[in-house]
Amino acid sequence: MPQSVTGPEIERLIQLLARLPGLGPRSARRAALHLIKKKDELLVPLSKAMDVAVDAILVCSRCGNIDTCDPCTICADPRRDTSTIVVVEDVADLWALERAAVTNARYHVLGGALSPLDGVGPEELGIGRLVSRVAGGDIEEVILAVNATVEGQTTAHFIMDQLTGLDVKVSRLAHGVPVGGELDYLDEGTLAAAIKSRRPF
Repeated sequence: MPQSVTGPEIERLIQLLARLPGLGPRSARRAALHLIKKKDELLVPLSKAMDVAVDAILVCSRCGNIDTCDPCTICADPRRDTSTIVVVEDVADLWALERAAVTNARYHVLGGALSPLDGVGPEELGIGRLVSRVAGGDIEEVILAVNATVEGQTTAHFIMDQLTGLDVKVSRLAHGVPVGGELDYLDEGTLAAAIKSRRPF
């Protein structure tokens, strides 16, 4: 077994960085070393920002977005189109759509997709909250902007069934989203085309 060349505090930093998406043990070591070398410029401000974030970050009780206020900035924005809800699987998908600036609607973040094998059912995703929002408001359209994966499409079909009988148009993304693709990895042009070419579900 190789001997550790750093103290436990640095090893802990490396282990935590290695848990981040896209960072393996080697990348985490490089990132940790860079942070340590730039201690005053990067490590200290990052540490302070993370301390503040831990206390400040909230989940919006209306849509499930992550922000520092509840309701979130998007839900509280009076310029938003209140008649349309865009349903996404994850906050990363919401951020991707916002970066592309393709819709002025409000959102509903599911927090994942239906996956019975992983124990993710409708209750875990808060689909009931979405149905309540649609039933209790002036919602005219629900855009299902879920990923084009098997789980995403299963989730879309389930939501469609739950919205049956409510006076609302349901559409889903069309052109531009490849089968098996995930919104967070698509470019803004592809997302814009997908939103513009949505069709009834």
